[in-house]
Amino acid sequence: MVEFDEQLRCLVAQACGHSPGSPQRQKLLTQIIRLTSRKLWRESTPYYQDALQQTWLYFCRNVCEGLTGQIYDPSHGSVITWLNAYLKRRLQDFYLNQYREQVAIVTPKVRQLGSGRNSEIIDPVDNLPATPQAPPILENLEIWVKTDADGELRSTHIKGHPEVNCQVLILKRLPPEVSWKELSEKFGLPIPTLSSFYQRQCLPRLRKFAELEGLL
Repeated sequence: MVEFDEQLRCLVAQACGHSPGSPQRQKLLTQIIRLTSRKLWRESTPYYQDALQQTWLYFCRNVCEGLTGQIYDPSHGSVITWLNAYLKRRLQDFYLNQYREQVAIVTPKVRQLGSGRNSEIIDPVDNLPATPQAPPILENLEIWVKTDADGELRSTHIKGHPEVNCQVLILKRLPPEVSWKELSEKFGLPIPTLSSFYQRQCLPRLRKFAELEGLL
């Protein structure tokens, strides 16, 4: 794998040594695409090919000049790592767009009764025909957590315990949630340590996601 990564770096250097749009560069970029395509992240989703095409376009525009994004920097990782990170972000976008279209957030209205101290929640959803499944808000959230395109959730962990990170804890606390007692026994850490970390590090990231999705 090291030799393969080095081969790709050399091809990138050669390609970038030729002028943009030149036949020599195009030939080398095509060779790189052919070599890397077998190594990239794969999944069987309807959007995969679209995300892959976006990834190749991004590659051609940014591997040498950085026309639409950050130019490829070999010191930060291999070509495969760079492309996979972008591909997974695009897949996440497709996932979220699909579920955003399906999720309908209806804010319950409050009707004041009598003195005003008593109130009744009137949710317009109650008047809608029953559907086989609830809007997949949780599914949407779960996809975001599992995909973790930029690796932020995985890399945010309790000091000295990389296995106890925000990705793991958020997934464990989604309904049907695992109790703090069970998590404490599983990871061998006190409940206050787990709970405090979750409150300080994981919840703010959850809130940010919810705000971006219009859930808050």
